[in-house]
Amino acid sequence: MSDGPSSRQAPPTARAPVGRPLLSLTLASMMDEVHAHSGAVYLMAEDQPVLEMAVMAGLPRAFAAPWERLGLNARIPVSDAARERRLVWVGGEEEMARSYPRVAMVLPYPFALAALPVATSTTVYGAVFVTWPGSHPPELSQREREQLTAACDRLALRLERAAAESRTLHAEADLVASPTVGGAAGTLGSVEAARMVARLPYGLCSLDLHGRIGFANAAAAELTGVPVGRLLGSHLWSAAPWLNDPVYEDQYRAALISQHTTSFVALRPPGDWLSFRLYPSPNGISVRISRARGVSQAGGAARAADDASPRLVTISHVVSLTGALTEAVSVQDVVRLVADEIAPVVRSQALVVLGSRAGRLHVLGHRGYEDPAVVQRFDGMPLSEPTPGTQVLQTGVPAFFESREELERLYPGRQAALDGFAAWAYLPLIASGRPVGTCVLAYSEPHPFRTEERAVLTSLAGLVAQALDRALLYDVKHRLAHGLQAALLPHSLPSLPGIDAAARYLPATRGMDIGGDFYDLVPTEGRAAAVIGDVQGHNVTAAGLMGQIRTAVRAYTTVGQAPEEIMRSTNRLLIDLGTDLFVSCLYLRLDPGRGRAVMSRAGHPPPLLRRPDGRVRVLDLAGGPLLGIDAFAAYPSTEVDLAPGSLLALYTDGLVESPGVDFEEALADLGRRLTEAGDLPLDELADSLVRHEADTEHRIDDVALLLLRARADG
Repeated sequence: MSDGPSSRQAPPTARAPVGRPLLSLTLASMMDEVHAHSGAVYLMAEDQPVLEMAVMAGLPRAFAAPWERLGLNARIPVSDAARERRLVWVGGEEEMARSYPRVAMVLPYPFALAALPVATSTTVYGAVFVTWPGSHPPELSQREREQLTAACDRLALRLERAAAESRTLHAEADLVASPTVGGAAGTLGSVEAARMVARLPYGLCSLDLHGRIGFANAAAAELTGVPVGRLLGSHLWSAAPWLNDPVYEDQYRAALISQHTTSFVALRPPGDWLSFRLYPSPNGISVRISRARGVSQAGGAARAADDASPRLVTISHVVSLTGALTEAVSVQDVVRLVADEIAPVVRSQALVVLGSRAGRLHVLGHRGYEDPAVVQRFDGMPLSEPTPGTQVLQTGVPAFFESREELERLYPGRQAALDGFAAWAYLPLIASGRPVGTCVLAYSEPHPFRTEERAVLTSLAGLVAQALDRALLYDVKHRLAHGLQAALLPHSLPSLPGIDAAARYLPATRGMDIGGDFYDLVPTEGRAAAVIGDVQGHNVTAAGLMGQIRTAVRAYTTVGQAPEEIMRSTNRLLIDLGTDLFVSCLYLRLDPGRGRAVMSRAGHPPPLLRRPDGRVRVLDLAGGPLLGIDAFAAYPSTEVDLAPGSLLALYTDGLVESPGVDFEEALADLGRRLTEAGDLPLDELADSLVRHEADTEHRIDDVALLLLRARADG
């Protein structure tokens, strides 16, 4: 929109700072009115479309660290609210996972969120978000909606007034409450309260919102093996080294954000299993520690793993997976990544990635199925067929089946052939609000999908969807590029009297795998013409220009122009086309009957000539500049002996140029290889000369090679 926030960002520039903590007071009042648990106010940056967190309340800022500074175009609720000037409501973790997988991956907990713009009719000043525990109803009430909107409107007017008065708005101190003992002090004497806590047979700790221990009784110190003096002021998971695991710290985060009681079991070496139960409140967490008496050495690990299972993916996993997904290029890259890095993390034994085309499902890739026929039954299935795969793709809603019985009850007779798997997660792959496929994860045993696990899987699907969307587009471009390249280069070389020929082409591995290198062999009456060249660039423009140049050279050859005239004509044509690209070119007129070749060169690497006795020399031909530079350039020709058994090697610079390698040394190496292998049949020789480049994983330039050998029977 022309009057959107990106064009009218007007944070105040200033003189005198605002005296009162305007943002903090507004946020606290707003949260109180709607009984929200936490929240934050963002202001537009002064010189760029960026939202900056100015104050946060209810939770440590570390919880929102990834979103302290947000681009206005980021797919984050606050950015959407400011950019689109609307209230954004996310009613729970599953909805967060579907709509905002980046947020859900870091905070896969049950909570609800509302984000609103802080804007007048002309200017967006910032945005606000507030959150509630997971117990909040799935819909925002009309009263809450009206109160939040009114509070943001009032704040926008006050910010507008501050801007008009040139008053600066600074970030303010966060509103993170500390635990108080006022409630206890009003009911018990402090001494009696301490005596009562000391008599309890289990450990008690009090954590503030930052996770620091403000109180611990003697039983807590005895059970953890850490003196009270070392516990106070420290984090529980850092005070006891055996608790220093992200899984345990995550329970504290889950309790604070969801405001739900959480628990876990941990092993205190060498063999004591302890149970930790966390009771959250808006100002901190109370922790009860006791011996997990029913946990044996054999069963303890399984129970601890089960308690931690909702948090399948840690923040370090998120960073790793996001980075890997960013590097995935093709569809098969995405399938391989899901199989190698995601499926093991979520404990899945097999997977299928499905896409859709022309109203039917198509298998994009799979892993873990011993019988491929089990997977292939998906391929070509109409989207109208009532199956979990089609339903998930059409509705965008994930489906989880904890057992074979559950699946067959809902889809009788449809899934009985799934080769022994016992549980499935069907995850819609949604990118930019558009379904791009379905990921099916299969489990060998019945698998209960807990609420938080469903949120994690749905969030992962959102990240995979974005990578798959890019990969599908890349694969389309890749096929287009190769089709175009194949159409522009000769499908085969003509049979010529007295001349044997072979050619090879290797695309660059960067960009679209398409380039401007070209070659051609044109028969004429009793003779032949050969050309090789290189257009700047590795894209469709370069390839299209290459096609024009190749066609022009053929036309000039057909009308009988001499080599130097063909180069001049092609040069003028390139300049008349008005392109900014230059072309190197080498043109030969072959006369095997006379044992001669006439050549003209335009800035192209010199050809190599292997004589019948096996000696190789570089033909340092006279020539002119690259085509497309000087309309009046001349391209003198040179005549070369081409006795029977002689071999000409024409190539583009991709064969001999690479970073850190001297051109002369590379050319000498090519000459040595031609000397040693020059008696091979031409196709074998061509393969030999390009083998190193063909085996290279990263080619920065494309490669063309044309070999011409004068036959003794010519």
